[in-house]
Order: sequence, then C-alpha cells, then structure tokens
Amino acid sequence: MTKPSDCFSSDFKPAPYWWDATPRQPDDLAKLPATADVLIIGSGYTGLHAAVQTARAGLDTVVVDAEAAGFGCSTRNGGQISTSVKPSYSALCQRYGEAQAIQILKEGQASLHHVRDFVSEEDIDCDFGEVGRFHGAHTAGQYDKLARECEHRHPGFETGSFMVPRDKQHSELGTDAYYGGIVFPRHASIDPGKYHTGLLSVARSAGVNIISQCRVNDLQRGSNGFEVSTEKGRIRAKKVIIATNGYTGPLSPWQQRRVIPIGSYMIATEEIPAETMDRLFPTNRILSDTRKLVYYYRPSPDRKRILFGGRVSLQETDPRKSGPKLLAELVRLFPELAQTRISHSWAGIVAFTFDTMMHCGEDNNLFYAMGYCGSGVGMAGYLGAKVGKAAVGVEKDLGAFSKIPFKTQPFYTGKPWFLGPSVAVYRLRDRLGI
Repeated sequence: MTKPSDCFSSDFKPAPYWWDATPRQPDDLAKLPATADVLIIGSGYTGLHAAVQTARAGLDTVVVDAEAAGFGCSTRNGGQISTSVKPSYSALCQRYGEAQAIQILKEGQASLHHVRDFVSEEDIDCDFGEVGRFHGAHTAGQYDKLARECEHRHPGFETGSFMVPRDKQHSELGTDAYYGGIVFPRHASIDPGKYHTGLLSVARSAGVNIISQCRVNDLQRGSNGFEVSTEKGRIRAKKVIIATNGYTGPLSPWQQRRVIPIGSYMIATEEIPAETMDRLFPTNRILSDTRKLVYYYRPSPDRKRILFGGRVSLQETDPRKSGPKLLAELVRLFPELAQTRISHSWAGIVAFTFDTMMHCGEDNNLFYAMGYCGSGVGMAGYLGAKVGKAAVGVEKDLGAFSKIPFKTQPFYTGKPWFLGPSVAVYRLRDRLGI
C-alpha cells in the first residue's frame, strides 16, 4: 500500500473531480431586488427544481445562496441515482402500516423517474445513464437477507432486481470482498456537475433570478409575508422555500433541530489502464454495499478513473487526510490498485434524519424539503419540484414524506454530539455482520 504522504498524483486537486468539466461560476454581482413572490434559500437541486416550477407559473422567483451556486453537495456527490429509501419494507410497515409503506417506496421510484424525464425533456447533457446498481453483501448473512427480500418482491424490489451469487460475482465486479449481491437494473448514474449546470441554465431561462454570495442572516414573518435580511440587503417575499439540506443552520431552527449534518468524502483516482478497468468494472454500474457505514463507488463517465466515496471521518475538513483513508478502503476491495494514486479528494455535507427518512412540508407559506439521507441526487430534485408546485398552488398534496412525523430528539439543537458513539457502534456492527 502506498504511504499516505505518497498517495497523491503530481496534479492532485483538493476539489471535486466534477469541477474539471464544469468549473464553479464566478461570483454573482447581481443586486438583490426589494421584493419577490417566492424567495428560495439554497441553489442546489432542491432549490432550483422548486424555482423552475414557480417561475414557469409566472411567480417572480429569487434564489439566494451563501456560496457560489451549487457549491454544496449538488456538485460534490457521487452521481448515483437510486430508488432508495433507507428503512426496509417490513420496518416501514411496522411504523406506518402497509398502505403508507407502499406509498413511501413508490415515491422513491418516482424520484428516479423525475430525474430521467427532466434531463430528457430539458435536453441536459450530463452523462445520464440507466446503468443499474450492484449492491454487495459484506457478509453471508447479508446476502441471505437480500435474497429473501428479493424473492418476496415487495414494492421496493419491483424494479427487475436479481441476485448475483458469489461464484458469479466477477461478472459484475472484479473483487472477492463480497459474498455476492443484488442488482437493481434501473438505477442510474449522472455527472452531477454537468447536471447542476444544466439545471441552472433551465432555471435562468425560466426567469429565475439567482444571486450567489448572498448569505441570509435573518428571516422573520411580516404582515404580508416574510422580511428577509441578507449580506446584499433586505428583501420582502410572499413565500419562502428552505432548500438548505445539510447546510441548514440557525436561520430556520425548527428544521435545524431535525436534520443531522454528516460529512461525506470522495476521491477520484488517477487514470487507470483500460484493461484494468474492464477487469475490475466489467459493467458501468454504480456500486454500494450492505455496511451501515456504506461505501459507494463507480467508474467515471469516461471509464478512466474510479470515483470512491464513504463516511470515513466525522469532522475532517482536510481532503489530504480523508483521501488516504478512502484509498485504503478502495485497495482493500481491489488489492491490485495498491500503487494507484489520488487525483482529486473532496468532501460535502449531507443531511440525515432521526428516522432515516426524507421530509417535506409547509407552514403558512414557509416550505421546505430536506433530510435526503444519502439519496439526494434523485430525491432532492423530486421533492424540490413538489414544494415548488405547492408554492404555486397547483399541487396541494406534498406526498408521503409530508405525512410522517419529522422528529427531533431532546437537547438536540443542530450539533450532532452523538455521532462519534453512533459511528463506533455501526463499525462494530459492520465487523460482526449485523
């Protein structure tokens, strides 16, 4: 294994691989208008999909962001689109009953369809492909569990899923680290940087006013809507949409108490010989495994690199420290990559929730969607469009994720002091296969 100090390529960048093709846009010098029909806080997938809906309905729509447009996880993720809802079908039935469990799982499937249809209809060039997912079982017990769920074909598995036993595993993935796995053939991949850039273009064409480097400092209800103070001045808005997900802060304390910000880390390898890529990744599938502390990875769209991500740290902000940890896990799965180096290393903040479910809702013209629990590439845009339509008034029903309690915990104010012990327990469970 390459020493940590030697594992970076000569052209290493501590920035997302996706930014090479779609660099972040320069600071927006636009002035903040005095009024808007709809003010959206956050310019990621949630905010921009909501904005497209409100602007196309004729509402004067302003999107503000504390950083450059798309600076957060919308351009930092792994580009994996699934129908994933974290709790199992049986767990959902136990919590909410069978009918609501089915509706929740169908929302997951609808989120994938939403991205596919949006990219096609808006003609966004973002390397979208319905490549499927191989989900590896890290223990024999986990394989048996997946096989039982696949056999019973509950709603979460109504996507043509099929099992791949360990002796056939190399048809999907060139590693012996798993005990077989399951394939979900309709899951998809995307270049998140290109996708966000295309989404920005669609929003601007719809008439959305997008203002970056415009942090919101205060949000108060007024007599005719909301009074909002930002670093670029004040604005009055009739309706507000909170679209901040993992970056939700004290501006909206009710939401802040209900989302758990967690760092998610990624690397891109240097270019790998084509024959090695073909042997290790005979398909273009996106990949994940059954660990609680999951690893997710895939070939780059041009099949020249491996993009590998996971939650290898709690508070690390230096990608030169998180990068070697990820590389070590990649080499554990694929020992022949021991001499491979890192070309890019980066991190972003995702939002989990106490029930591991995404949520959306409305409170007297204050709308929100967040808590995607690692499934935000598909779900953020889908729920963003839903709250946008709700703000317009054309869709009164926000769907299954607005009908379940958005819970918090006593004494939690947005700083997850409990993550350290929780991660230690998850690591132990992963080792024990439970």
